[in-house]
Amino acid sequence: MNLLTKKLCFVTISAAIVLTGCSKKPKRPDPSSTMIGPSGATIDPSSVDGLNNPGTNLGGPNTSVGDQDRTSLATETVYFDFDKSGIKASERPKLQAAKKFLDEHADARLLLEGHCDWKGTAEYNLGLGDRRANAAKEYLATLGVAADKLETLSKGSLDAVEKADEATQAKDRRVELVVLKK
Repeated sequence: MNLLTKKLCFVTISAAIVLTGCSKKPKRPDPSSTMIGPSGATIDPSSVDGLNNPGTNLGGPNTSVGDQDRTSLATETVYFDFDKSGIKASERPKLQAAKKFLDEHADARLLLEGHCDWKGTAEYNLGLGDRRANAAKEYLATLGVAADKLETLSKGSLDAVEKADEATQAKDRRVELVVLKK
């Protein structure tokens, strides 16, 4: 190969790399403009196919309306430090209470929902929420909870209060324990 051909190959490859490059990050939609809307919003169940029948699975980890109980273990929400996914010693009794609940309710399972504060990118926060949910799952497994009783879901910063004060942000860094009935 002569020098001109090598330079032409180099320029072509360089141009291809520059033109493909990193794509622009997608913009996350405002929760109020989505079908379900922000946390706590109400929708007309008849307007969404599958919500009329509580036994219908909409594709997520048990997203049926009639079989989620968010109140039984609401006081056992596990909180995390900023940008951390390790279970603090002070939060472990909450997961021990969740194990006791599962022992007393053989038909119940848990959905561990990982949440983050508003800081960081959507992608990073989804990953951090996943690490938090899985940390809770692993801790429950060390307590003897069967893997088929536990599901994880990362909500990332979807439910977080944007530009909130530190106290509110601390409440956004959590894993919620949602009881799923079979």
